[in-house]
Amino acid sequence: MRVLGDASAAEEVLLDVYTQVWRQATSYDAQRGTPLAWLTTIARSRAIDRLRAGWQDQQRKEPLETLGEAPTSAANPEEMTVASERQRLIRAALETLSPEQREVIELAYYSGLSHSEIASKLNQPLGTVKTRTRLGMMKLREALMPILGSAR
Repeated sequence: MRVLGDASAAEEVLLDVYTQVWRQATSYDAQRGTPLAWLTTIARSRAIDRLRAGWQDQQRKEPLETLGEAPTSAANPEEMTVASERQRLIRAALETLSPEQREVIELAYYSGLSHSEIASKLNQPLGTVKTRTRLGMMKLREALMPILGSAR
């Protein structure tokens, strides 16, 4: 949802991801990460692919009269509290990163940029961007172990 900014597109990507996971479940390698991390990586890649394909541009050109009201997905107070606490923990974990590591991770995950796009945008060598991303992700994994451990 964060990459696409459109609930219906995110739902379609999610359906594609679950279908892919169903077909390729044997390719999961537990030594490379948790099932949740595997699913998240696939979902992020699919969302970026959809974004790059220009699908959203076509949807934005649709006249407002043809669009209905978007359904609301109001969460109950308990879900909101859990989500708020998780966001707080993630923000705190991001604060443990160096500014350089945080910048490349935010560009990758929140803006959907590839390593080479980040390197170009920051005018940094590709290897530097990849190293900062890898070290930052390792540091985040360690900082978020309480969340990751409960998600397994």
